[in-house]
Amino acid sequence: MAKLYFIGAGPGDPELITLKGKRLISEADVIIYAGSLVNPEILKYGKEGAAIYNSATMNLDEVLQVEIEALKAGKKVARVHTGDPAIYGAIQEQMDGLRAAGIPDEEFEVVPGVSSFLATAAALKQEYTLPGISQTVIITRMEGRTPVPPKEKLSLLAAHQATMCIFLSVHAIEKVMETLKEGGYPGDTPVAIVARATWPDQRIFRGTIDTIADILHKAGVVRQAMIVVGRVLDTDYDLSKLYDSKFTTMFRKGTDEK
Repeated sequence: MAKLYFIGAGPGDPELITLKGKRLISEADVIIYAGSLVNPEILKYGKEGAAIYNSATMNLDEVLQVEIEALKAGKKVARVHTGDPAIYGAIQEQMDGLRAAGIPDEEFEVVPGVSSFLATAAALKQEYTLPGISQTVIITRMEGRTPVPPKEKLSLLAAHQATMCIFLSVHAIEKVMETLKEGGYPGDTPVAIVARATWPDQRIFRGTIDTIADILHKAGVVRQAMIVVGRVLDTDYDLSKLYDSKFTTMFRKGTDEK
């Protein structure tokens, strides 16, 4: 049956794709993958004879043309995106383009994947939501060619001083750090940057808002890196109530239960 699957391939390690994503790639007649970011090892899951397109060399109209022609020919299509396609994945414009071409919603599906901001937490061996420190994670980016709505400016988000994961911005690291300070983060706020999380050449850098730019410049990192900012990276915190022996839950009785 003709169907298109938008598949999150995960952050880099080919074993971090979901079982469903791997299976669908192995069954696909056509594979369109984001070659600028998706690990090409993922293509080894495809079947012999599958048509393969690298969307890094294509524009939206060209991608849609391949997708629509394949669906009309009764083929199964794997549209493979890096990380999770719902975050900076540019899938909405593809789905709307399919609808505009008369493709019903029943003929395409989104398969989630492991986002790089979560792979970064794993690489850092770090929880983003520590009791007493931060219970909020802000996912954002620095304004570039893609504008940011005025109410989502980095300086305004910084006022919360929550844990912040900043995509697609490492090339402008000085500006990012300056903007965070303008927004309220102190200069000694911890910062961690993971370049190419889960890839064999993964690198981790740690510093503060005041120091991380120099550290990163010396390392020559300008792309494919996640910026994490917040006190969760280096501070004491309260223990979770989830496993507190005094705390009663629906599954166990705590010592606070009379």
